[in-house]
Amino acid sequence: MLTTTELGRVYDTLLCIPGMNETVKIDLRISRTMVLLLTQVIQRGISFKEGEQVQGLLDTVNPETIRELEELSIDCLTKAGLMELNEKLQKLQVK
Repeated sequence: MLTTTELGRVYDTLLCIPGMNETVKIDLRISRTMVLLLTQVIQRGISFKEGEQVQGLLDTVNPETIRELEELSIDCLTKAGLMELNEKLQKLQVK
């Protein structure tokens, strides 16, 4: 089993491979249910609190990449016409 430091080095190495920063076009056709679920997964993954230990790729990404993930999530919701529904679902989940 890799330590957190070793795992960070592996991810950092993978993200430095030539071509990893190139933009790709993805023609993705998924249901609105999957858009909502994908948005929830993205939000859960990036919503860790400061000082909280997160293991994996998110440990190695910079704040700009996190912002891009948030924008992708919002873009998917907007294109699927689910922005308002997602906002209402978020309000229901607040504890």
